[in-house]
Amino acid sequence: MNPIILASQSPRRKQLLEMAGINFTIVPADIDETPFLRLTPSDAVIASAKAKADHVGKQFPNHWIIAADTIVVIDNTILGKPDSKKHAREMLKKLSNRTHEVLTGYTICSIHKDLFFSEVIRTAVSFKQLSESEISWYLQTNEPDDKAGAYAIQGIGAFMVKSIQGSYTNVVGLPVCEVIDLLMKQHIIKRMPT
Repeated sequence: MNPIILASQSPRRKQLLEMAGINFTIVPADIDETPFLRLTPSDAVIASAKAKADHVGKQFPNHWIIAADTIVVIDNTILGKPDSKKHAREMLKKLSNRTHEVLTGYTICSIHKDLFFSEVIRTAVSFKQLSESEISWYLQTNEPDDKAGAYAIQGIGAFMVKSIQGSYTNVVGLPVCEVIDLLMKQHIIKRMPT
């Protein structure tokens, strides 16, 4: 069994890997992600995931590193984490009654083995029409404060989501199906018992 590190302090990514039965430790990647925001959305998430994996991988070259970055995109504009309630309100109004994309770029790498695997997974998320009072109520829950696009599909924010096309766990923060497939193909983890 190869030691695995999750290069993220996201409680959602931690929970998703734990639910999948993966043994891992956490070493957050302390990198500046702002330069990547100038790139196209798909290039931005991949560049960020690679930088996080590389940063932690250099500290732990004999481990397998899993790193990821998730963004919300509408009208080819990246919606990051809101910096205020007003900003969160603007984001939710923009997402209301429309379909947006959630992109997660992930990298799995081993510096020692000189192996790097990266991919971008896209999920389309359709919101219902949100009233002003629904937006105001949701903002008071404080859930939008540290979430890309100002909502959490796995939390209270689920009430806004009419439908999704693609990976649900991708919207939460890590495309578990694709990550597990790659970990098994590379023999980083053993096949799950049948």
